[in-house]
Amino acid sequence: MEVSSKIDPAGTAGSRQSRQASRQRAITEAVMAEGAVRIEDLAERFGISIMTVHRDLDELEGRGLLRKSRGVATALSSALVESSDVYRSSRQLAEKEAIAQAAADFIEPGQAIILDDSTTTLQLVPHLQAKKPLTVITNTLTIMAELRATNGITLLGLGGQYYNWCSAFMGRITTTTLAKLRADVLLMSTSAISDDIAFHQTQETVDVKRAMFEAAGTRILLADHTKFDKRALHAMLPLADFDAVVVDAGTSARHVERLKEAGVRVVVARRATAPAR
Repeated sequence: MEVSSKIDPAGTAGSRQSRQASRQRAITEAVMAEGAVRIEDLAERFGISIMTVHRDLDELEGRGLLRKSRGVATALSSALVESSDVYRSSRQLAEKEAIAQAAADFIEPGQAIILDDSTTTLQLVPHLQAKKPLTVITNTLTIMAELRATNGITLLGLGGQYYNWCSAFMGRITTTTLAKLRADVLLMSTSAISDDIAFHQTQETVDVKRAMFEAAGTRILLADHTKFDKRALHAMLPLADFDAVVVDAGTSARHVERLKEAGVRVVVARRATAPAR
């Protein structure tokens, strides 16, 4: 029995998919490294057609990694769209580590704590070893993965609709579950601060963070200095409502003094040291 020559050999489709995946990883890395790149430049850089770049970007946008806007591929956040957690996790890393170390002082052994989906609270994970036993409540898949096999930590994962751009679960299931919980401490971040109010780009995120806020006895906001220079659409909570706001040393003194004058407890984090193992 003859096999038609038109039948695709077994490895060809897989090889094509492998090349596409490799190219998309390279495009993602290039855009994340530079923040924004023109689509024409991507086509020239990778030796592919404009149409192929658009197809790749459509897929990457669907996965929440990048987005297209007026002929430009971008990983940057805007007032309407938050950047992916993959991009955010590599930005202001030293500042986030310092903030996380200072924030760890608000956690005591035996407590139940809530961690939101921010890349700043992700930096708290190594510091939790010294605070065991703990119960950690989170909607963030990356934090769940980090803590899933940690002795001395009881992990409560909040379900809901999964959002790839932030690696987190949100929606009514998430907020309904939070309404039935009471934790000792909430540690959360925000995308932007305007008029001393925490803002975020999506209403779904605001709803979950507000539900976390209501479920905790002590509420700590973590915000590096760049948050004071950004804008987002949806108001979340006034900074004065938090028990403390932890910022990094790069935060302008005028912001720190203004908040203190308004009665906000501001903790300025200094350079981080390696957490105890």
